Amino acid sequence: MAFSTLSFPAQVNRAAASDPKKRASFPFKFYGGEDLMGKSQFKFNQVRKRPAGICASLSEGGEYYSQRPPTPILDTINYPIHMKNLSMKELQQLADEVRSDVIFNVSKTGGHLGSSLGVVELTVALHYVFNAPQDKILWDVGHQTYPHKILTGRRDKMPTLRQTNGLSGFTKRAESEYDCFGAGHSSTTISAGLGMAVGRDLKGRRNYVIAVIGDGAMTAGQAYEAMNNAGYLDSDMIIILNDNRQVSLPTATLDGPAAPVGALSSALSRLQSNRPLRELREVAKGVTKQIGGQVHELAAKVDEYARGMISGSGSTLFEELGLYYIGPVDGHNMDDLIAILNEVKSTKTTGPVLIHTVTEKGRGYPYAEKAFDKYHGVAKFDPATGKQFKGSSSTQTYTTYFAEALIAEAEADKDVVAIHAAMGGGTGLNLFHRRFPKRCFDVGIAEQHAVTFAAGLACEGVKPVCAIYSSFMQRAYDQVVHDVDLQKLPVRFAMDRAGLVGADGPTHCGSFDVTFMACLPNMVVMAPADEAELFHMVATAVAIDDRPSCFRYPRGSGIGVPLPPGNKGTPLEVGKGRLLIEGERVALLGYGAAVQSCLNAATLVEPLGLRLTVADARFCKPLDHSLIRSLAKTHEVLITVEEGSIGGFGSHVVQFLALDGLLDGKLKWRPLVLPDRYIEHGSPVDQFAEAGLTPCHIAATVLNVLGQTREALKIMTLT
Repeated sequence: MAFSTLSFPAQVNRAAASDPKKRASFPFKFYGGEDLMGKSQFKFNQVRKRPAGICASLSEGGEYYSQRPPTPILDTINYPIHMKNLSMKELQQLADEVRSDVIFNVSKTGGHLGSSLGVVELTVALHYVFNAPQDKILWDVGHQTYPHKILTGRRDKMPTLRQTNGLSGFTKRAESEYDCFGAGHSSTTISAGLGMAVGRDLKGRRNYVIAVIGDGAMTAGQAYEAMNNAGYLDSDMIIILNDNRQVSLPTATLDGPAAPVGALSSALSRLQSNRPLRELREVAKGVTKQIGGQVHELAAKVDEYARGMISGSGSTLFEELGLYYIGPVDGHNMDDLIAILNEVKSTKTTGPVLIHTVTEKGRGYPYAEKAFDKYHGVAKFDPATGKQFKGSSSTQTYTTYFAEALIAEAEADKDVVAIHAAMGGGTGLNLFHRRFPKRCFDVGIAEQHAVTFAAGLACEGVKPVCAIYSSFMQRAYDQVVHDVDLQKLPVRFAMDRAGLVGADGPTHCGSFDVTFMACLPNMVVMAPADEAELFHMVATAVAIDDRPSCFRYPRGSGIGVPLPPGNKGTPLEVGKGRLLIEGERVALLGYGAAVQSCLNAATLVEPLGLRLTVADARFCKPLDHSLIRSLAKTHEVLITVEEGSIGGFGSHVVQFLALDGLLDGKLKWRPLVLPDRYIEHGSPVDQFAEAGLTPCHIAATVLNVLGQTREALKIMTLT
């Protein structure tokens, strides 16, 4: 089916050319409006007039409303079906109301703000044109879905966002039938959407599949693998590239805005400013104006945006992958979005289509628009002033301590370099970048590449430290095994957000890193009990130059122990733990942050006449065999405690105990680990209680093993 009755022939991609019967052509006619990148182009970082549909007074001294504005249209919308009869003017007002609703809700809960503000019009347009949940709308990255949640029956639950027993901060299949695929990481929706499209075809169904991808997600290799396969399979699906000019996350360094990472950003910028195409489009517009009348009015706006007309630096990348490219489209122009989506929807047998939308992260909230990081992730804040209410702490975060430790090592050793995967702020390496801009590498959301890139650096005698969240390290595991550990290359892995992470929930929980790292033959695996130990382990990792190593550390702030002079750690003896408290009968052997809970548990049982031994393992691999052997031989009970999954530290300890014959006598061993299930988002206090890893749980375990069940119950009443 053609887009319009009168058309200018378009250049088609290879897939279409090879099988003209399979793919309908997209002939083009040109709309008489202004060009996207011409006079009507929206300007970034510019405060606009207040939306006409929202009537509320601005706060004095602020740039946004101090009170939640009225939302008369949104108040009538519970589900997308209620949007279908709205006029274009009402849809724009609905978008304005949704935007204010997002701002005021997130101001009370904290969360990912900038990304969601950038997709409000796109979200409204998608739910207006398509019929979810029958039509599948996938979101990538999942943190840009707050407007989607508001419009799909969850508005009344938005105050519970990221709270215990509340809404997830990401899409979640168990939460709503409108969330057809969970996405807490990135770059997965094209793969999943293609699977749904092929599954639909196999089942003989006729629904639409729309995969939205953006806010950095297009930098990961899986997106290109999926597009390549989509072009080959040629199933009908729509891919929407949300190009907010922030190909890397977060969106700034400490000293100002950061240029987006990678050649993709440059390619998209060229698409947005292609002068020859714009001139050609103007010629075509003139032709249609001369024809005039009804034919001109029927010209679909998709024609204005089609880029298949010329070659060169245009849409070659996507077309060569077998996708039909349309764009760039102003992602905040409701008229254009709806016209294009309707046209693509009404055209049959098109194969995969990619619509390139240009949006502004933080759109509509002045403080987000002007901020270096576009308010990517925020704590609770005052909507009127934009001031965030961040919790105060007498200590810095483990993330900051890691960065300071690495800077100290780099000061002393010019071979030390740092690598992160689009997480300069999240990993603290923006601090390292400020000090050593040429020795810090942001590779984009590309953990697989980050690991093998680090392996290549190690081959050349450089000392790479690869800082990646524990849960994101899962994305690069084959590279860790094959490219690093198998070749015994001295790459150092700093795994932030190890253990429970609170509001971000199971998608970001660092549960598995000890298990999957410690099973590798050449890997040194360690975890600090406090911030001073972290400094020493950074120094230890840098000193290890004959094999790979890794260390994990938690989210949150340090406990306030004295730091090494000049922030320069001292390398530890590899495989050597330490005894913290020498007691009797029961020994608690903690690993990483769990050591602090062990110390607190020992304090809890002291009034009962029990003095526990507490030891800090420091290393999971290699284990301190002499320390473990001593504990096993001098105590009735040995309890291992860790904030990780089954198969981790405790499993390595019991493997040694069994092989050394230490379980053949009267020793009782108990492992305390994260339960064998995913723990949902919530407050850290609630998560630790659910996991059974609080000091009270540890103390109760001690008492139960000793047969003091009544005392154990009393201890648990303290939680």
